[in-house]
Amino acid sequence: MNLLAKQLCAALKRKRPASRAERRNIVFRRAQDYRACLKQLSAEGIRPLKQVDSMRMICCHGDKSAGWKQLSSHPRIALVERDRKVKAHGLGRVALPGLSAVVKSRITWNVNRVKAPPAWPAANFGAAIKIAILDTGIARHPDLAIAGGVNTITGKSYADDNGHGTHVAGIAAATGRKRIYGVAPKVELYAVKVLDENGSGFISDIVEGIDWCLSRGIRILNMSFGLSADSALLRNAIRQARRRGAVIVASAGNSGTALPQIDAPARYPETIAVAATTRANRPASFSSRGRGIDIAAPGVSILSTWPGGTYRRESGTSMSAPHVTGAAALLRGVRPKLSATEVARRLKKAALAIPGGKRAVGSGLLQIEPATR
Repeated sequence: MNLLAKQLCAALKRKRPASRAERRNIVFRRAQDYRACLKQLSAEGIRPLKQVDSMRMICCHGDKSAGWKQLSSHPRIALVERDRKVKAHGLGRVALPGLSAVVKSRITWNVNRVKAPPAWPAANFGAAIKIAILDTGIARHPDLAIAGGVNTITGKSYADDNGHGTHVAGIAAATGRKRIYGVAPKVELYAVKVLDENGSGFISDIVEGIDWCLSRGIRILNMSFGLSADSALLRNAIRQARRRGAVIVASAGNSGTALPQIDAPARYPETIAVAATTRANRPASFSSRGRGIDIAAPGVSILSTWPGGTYRRESGTSMSAPHVTGAAALLRGVRPKLSATEVARRLKKAALAIPGGKRAVGSGLLQIEPATR
């Protein structure tokens, strides 16, 4: 038996009460060790919760007191870390007083504010550009055209059982067939369900979702979630995605001034970190402040799609991020060969300077049409 495989199996086979069990992500430096461990786990009847071949990652349940420190110091192990949970960056529903308060135009104020419609003709509305919403899934809706998707939590339906993902998707890609247009109405929209019905998800589920996107040529990813802690595994997955040409858009977080930094993955330099602004072009009170914010977009009382074929207003940096995701699609619709670095540079250069400072709004308010020139 491979000694490394033996050590891992010993850690996972230890009997434990449920209260002591936790999920661990193990990443191997060498492909042969990864394969040997999978083979040995199978031989001993241990089934990993998930595996991601491109990352040489195994996610397993283990005892909190198992020899994880000893395993992580093994020269052929890249990292061992707890499979942390992330949380969607939505604040919840903003009540609608009635139909008279619903925006009548199919082009909502926020889509107009970021200057998306003037960019539509040159970008062909984002047609043939693939974007993925890594979230709670996407529900069927008359204003959404879903090209496909995956559920990395259970392997079953990618339908939205929370609402957050459907709302995010509508901001980026609502078709306007019934009531509202998103920023890029003709993109190929993919639902990557990595968050559960409570808007929470494990790092391992997200990493598997990233891998699914890359294997299918999807190179624009929206991540409207975050965690205050860090994850080497998540950062490595995002680095890999960026090296493979992916534009990764992440919401900054909803902690306002309470924390000294924005959430991960937004604080990773490989992402475009997005803060939230009000209708008055000011930083939203809830929008996280800190180093690493790249740009801002509307995030207060945003009308978008909701499960059951309905519409709802929501607030949060979760709502800001998909404006930038749609912008990236339009930009690549005009210039398909733009690198992820150049997409980010153009969007930041074209941003409108607004009050708040770099730690609150980055380069300023997203302005799509000037970025496409």
